[in-house]
Amino acid sequence: MDFGLTEEQQMIVDTTRAFVEAELYPHEQMVERTGVLPVELIREIQQKAMAAGLYAANMPVEVGGAGLDTLSWLLYEKELGRANYALHWTCVARPSNILLAGNAEQRERYLMPCIRGETWDCLAMTEPGAGSDLRGMKASARQDGGDWVLNGTKHFISHADLAGFAICFMASGEEQTPRGPKKLITAFFVDKGTPGFTVREGYRNVSHRGYTNAVLEFDDCRVPAANVLGEVHKGFEVANSWLGATRLQVASTCLGRAERALGHAVSYAAERKQFGQQIGKFQGVSFKLADMAMELKAAELLTREAAWKYDQGTVTEADMSMAKLKATEVLAHIADEAIQIHGGMGLMDELPLERIWRDSRVERIWEGTSEIQRHIISRELLRAVGG
Repeated sequence: MDFGLTEEQQMIVDTTRAFVEAELYPHEQMVERTGVLPVELIREIQQKAMAAGLYAANMPVEVGGAGLDTLSWLLYEKELGRANYALHWTCVARPSNILLAGNAEQRERYLMPCIRGETWDCLAMTEPGAGSDLRGMKASARQDGGDWVLNGTKHFISHADLAGFAICFMASGEEQTPRGPKKLITAFFVDKGTPGFTVREGYRNVSHRGYTNAVLEFDDCRVPAANVLGEVHKGFEVANSWLGATRLQVASTCLGRAERALGHAVSYAAERKQFGQQIGKFQGVSFKLADMAMELKAAELLTREAAWKYDQGTVTEADMSMAKLKATEVLAHIADEAIQIHGGMGLMDELPLERIWRDSRVERIWEGTSEIQRHIISRELLRAVGG
């Protein structure tokens, strides 16, 4: 494995970082203080992102994306991750890879408008009574002639207020297994405005201000069979095939914020003086900086290795879980220590540290909790010895 960046990868890093600093940073305080990302601002930044070649860059070249390999894509994600989440996710959108699982007609109807910036997608899996236990979902789909009728509730659905459609995972049947009955899951495209489909305002969230969540309600919502994504009862297979690298995406955006927080901590430790010298000279601060830098490098190496293995076709679930687990926990540690080094000023919203600290909390929950990641890692270890 080559630890250096290619000329093209360095260009991606430099271009994305320059865009983030020039076009996203200036709007962070407004979004943080109001909790609102105005549509006019979204459209303005969106056009600039398209002109810079950064919009939908995660997509293959054949559908209008940049065709980045996994490592290059994650380097791009890391730079975007430095900024307020709502700004980078909405204004420099990366459509979900699961849209690539659609047939030709579905790609034209759902994928291409997202790539052109005409709309956004959202994924609906989580339910009030079924978080990590997706097999426990109660939202259902039953076949009625040539249609499917959907009923139930989803919540914590990110940016569903902006999205033109949702990709909804519903319990569509049941199969018997040696461990008892198991629900079968089917994925559906559901257009906003479909009768029986309601998007309600979600919960006020301490993390990622401006990046909204919603509650989706289905009341005898009827969709045609043509809206099935993948095969009937094969929703998990679709998700596992196309959403695997999302944990690495989370890891990368966390690395960007952790690096930004560390940069503030190092600068402050060099500038701030107490008792006649820079506070960075005190062992209590200097050792914090050393540990922060070491942990950040460890998290980045785990993430890069997983990205490299993903492109080689050798990545394991444990590889991706380790990267996600380490990066999210390192971000929390670095954000907390950066505030400690700044003292009271670290909690003031003139600096991005209190935001990074708040935002870090959700990263250990979504895309699989830290406990789920540890379960995946330990399960792989035990399976190797027959456990």
